[in-house]
Amino acid sequence: MSASTHWLATAAAQAVLERGGNAFDAATAGAFVLHVVEPHLNGPGGDMTGVFVTAEEPGRPVVLMGQGPAPAGAKVEHYLAEGLDLVPGSGALAAAVPAAVDAWLLLLRDHGTWELGDVLDFAIGYARDGHPMLGRVGTTIAAVAELFQTHWPTSAELWMPGGRIPAEGELVHNPAYARTLQRLADVGTAGPAGHSREGRIDAARREWSEGFVAKAMVESVQTPHRHSSGTDHRGVLALEDLSEFQAGYEDAATVEFRGHTIAKTGPWGQGPALLQTLAILEGFDDEYLDPSTELGAHTILEAQKLALADREAYYGDTDVPLDQLLSAEYCAGRRALIGEQASHEFRPGSVPGYEPYVPELRTHYTPPTGAGSAGSAGLGVGEPTVAPSGETRGDTCHIDVVDRWGNMVSATPSGGWLQSSPAVPELGFCLGTRLQMTWLEPGTPSTLTPGRRPRTTLTPTLVLRDGKAVTALGSPGGDQQDQWQLPYLLRTIVGGYSPQQAIDAPTFHTTSMPGSFWPRTWEPGGAVVEDRLGEDVIAGLERRGHAVTVVGGWTLGRLSAVVRDPATGVLQAAANPRGAQGYAAGR
Repeated sequence: MSASTHWLATAAAQAVLERGGNAFDAATAGAFVLHVVEPHLNGPGGDMTGVFVTAEEPGRPVVLMGQGPAPAGAKVEHYLAEGLDLVPGSGALAAAVPAAVDAWLLLLRDHGTWELGDVLDFAIGYARDGHPMLGRVGTTIAAVAELFQTHWPTSAELWMPGGRIPAEGELVHNPAYARTLQRLADVGTAGPAGHSREGRIDAARREWSEGFVAKAMVESVQTPHRHSSGTDHRGVLALEDLSEFQAGYEDAATVEFRGHTIAKTGPWGQGPALLQTLAILEGFDDEYLDPSTELGAHTILEAQKLALADREAYYGDTDVPLDQLLSAEYCAGRRALIGEQASHEFRPGSVPGYEPYVPELRTHYTPPTGAGSAGSAGLGVGEPTVAPSGETRGDTCHIDVVDRWGNMVSATPSGGWLQSSPAVPELGFCLGTRLQMTWLEPGTPSTLTPGRRPRTTLTPTLVLRDGKAVTALGSPGGDQQDQWQLPYLLRTIVGGYSPQQAIDAPTFHTTSMPGSFWPRTWEPGGAVVEDRLGEDVIAGLERRGHAVTVVGGWTLGRLSAVVRDPATGVLQAAANPRGAQGYAAGR
């Protein structure tokens, strides 16, 4: 079974499975297709995180770490000297070391079975021969068209050929990216006779991090260009940053909830915030856990606010007291803070020996130059959410795959969006902007620091039962990713919903925390809800003091999931109908 945020990625992954490939071959093929067909949501210059199990070790969730660190030149002093008080939301100064491609190639090398050229063939074909333009891609390009034409001419040339935005459904091409992938594939097959499959993939990884790709990326950042601050700057990415980075594997962070084990990334990502929320909710009776009721929605929103406050106060690529934050005693204390009325406060908890960081709580932001963004992209309006400056809030994609043997992977590729920074013309893509999730203030758990990873929002999920993986799921959505996955988990584990029913059901999220994306604002007590939640429930939330924003009934969430019953081997898949773009397939 395969499920993703775009039908062509699902189709590519399923084609690999049908031809005998395993889940890791399939997920890698689908991921490279996502780079091509959802360029507004992810790109090869970005990042990814995954969590997977193998058929040989079905009870051991492993994190695939594809989040690059800050470059050696990304020092707070440099950004302050450039007149900045926040890391920009667009432009090469916001670029972490690109990590997505290396992570996928690592997974393919260690757990796949196919040759690299065969895996990349799907993406090469769509980039070279064309694929139908998504309306959302055109909307994104339109939002930044003036920026492209005035300040980022390489992006205008790539995404506005002939000076026009391609129409929805029109075949579009990216021959530069097709050539880039073909060169990587050729490197992986042209090595000395006797090289192993693994050695051929490693040769392509070296070409990415030390060869023509690395050199083109580094050269591209040397030209000053417009950032979301409204000012022009050079990037700081260097060849040494690329050559010294390698993707890797880590143990997953987990909690137990209603007889299930939920597995996430470590606290260098936001994933443990979902674990904290579940640990807080574990102490409530089931009637408090129904997202379709006033009581359930209120309780869930309040629990999320507490966990997300701890995310801001403690999470980062540093010493994080995660065991304490997930402990039953700590979460019982957090649970006691949930009352009948909505909180409008920022309430991180207290962990002995640690000082919780409280960021500046902005409801609005103006860059220090007085220039910059022509308006901040609104929250809760769905994806893509991008301002004319290139500022992006949480644009991402997702893919889940399970094969006949029980290999299962959930992965969330992101970053390197077409609106992130000027396109590198010879490569057909641009650098990402993940460093916007770091702070320039000293003493925070996620202060910009060379060699440290920014606290990513990418947060795929695995669910295990009786020591075996049963579900892989995830969603785009920046700060909302885990917030949209939580109702799915509650509805399937507690409510008895099927995977598709849980994805289809109306959902909501809070905005009552500092955003992870520039300009890092918040809305005290904010709650964004789909109107299908019902007038009575929405009115009840307002009576309880939530600052409710009502959006269209099929607006929030981009979930996909695959499910396996270990006892029978029966597989299921489900995908999001919102946007008429996601797709699930299998047999």
